[in-house]
Amino acid sequence: MDHADFNARWLQAWTDKDVPRLLGFYAEDARYFDPQVAAGLTGHEQLDAYLTQLFASTPPMTYTPDEVWPTQAGFCGRWWCRVDGASEPALRGFDLVVLRGDRIALN
Repeated sequence: MDHADFNARWLQAWTDKDVPRLLGFYAEDARYFDPQVAAGLTGHEQLDAYLTQLFASTPPMTYTPDEVWPTQAGFCGRWWCRVDGASEPALRGFDLVVLRGDRIALN
């Protein structure tokens, strides 16, 4: 798998706030964590509900891939995020992605 390509396509789906396309990147039983859901979410149903609510309540954001480091089970991807209307020009972050085949099992 080309991790950089996967990461770029995945981040574009985040930028587009395209929930159905994003779910296509995740395994049906994927585990998802972020600061808003520190206890985590499991599966498409929970992730769909969370992302739908999240995207409805956030301004437009543009995610730009920076670097990707392969790991034994997937990759770590660093990115920039520009938030429309923010006083600061960009946020910097990263994701640890554990893959099962060509789908995200843990993020």
